[in-house]
Amino acid sequence: MSRLSSSSYTFPLWTLILCSAFLIAPVQGEVLVIGSSLPIIAAPGDDVILPCHLEPMFNVQGLTVEWSKPDLKPDPSDRLSRVEYVHLYRDRKEVPDMKMASYFRRTELFMDDMKHGNISLKILNVSEEDNGRYRCFIPKLQSRVKAAVVELVVDPNVAKTSTMAPLHPRNFQTPDPQDTTPTNAGRSRVAVVVVVVTLLLVLALAGFAAYFSHRIFQKLKKHQKDKTQKQPLQV
Repeated sequence: MSRLSSSSYTFPLWTLILCSAFLIAPVQGEVLVIGSSLPIIAAPGDDVILPCHLEPMFNVQGLTVEWSKPDLKPDPSDRLSRVEYVHLYRDRKEVPDMKMASYFRRTELFMDDMKHGNISLKILNVSEEDNGRYRCFIPKLQSRVKAAVVELVVDPNVAKTSTMAPLHPRNFQTPDPQDTTPTNAGRSRVAVVVVVVTLLLVLALAGFAAYFSHRIFQKLKKHQKDKTQKQPLQV
């Protein structure tokens, strides 16, 4: 068996450390856009809030926030139908010229709470035409999860509510464990990273153990050889 130098084990160790750093960096401290795992159910005429926030809390007052209906297909022959925003916030104010006419003067954000990462959308006087999926999106957010989807169901069989208090990030409902929204997606990534890092650490420890075992074996072999050479020859 040939003697292995320590540098042959140092390189894989540094490789493992660098791989661990690259795996952890994108997840640790990353801001995620979180919606609701359950549909928002309301009666016609209700004022509803579509919950959406950033986790951890992040000030978005200086960023663009877009609310749209991703399932709504514009009519190519109608130029105005290409305006697909339910609500558009840009340059620290609402941009009403870019929103669909049916939502004019019916939507608003919680401006004061945006500094805490709350980008929930309030829709006034909903009707069955408002049914569908809504997408909140922050295009310039430095994150892999820049958007979330919230479903609104307007059901005439639901009792009408009189008031609705504003939602704050700390009051958002905990997602269902089987849900695959960005909340659980972020948690799944963290779990995968933990498993990968654990495996890398195990491999690093195994490398150290193999290295020291080899060194000990070489010393024992050399000691046995020296002992054999020192024994006097018998005539």
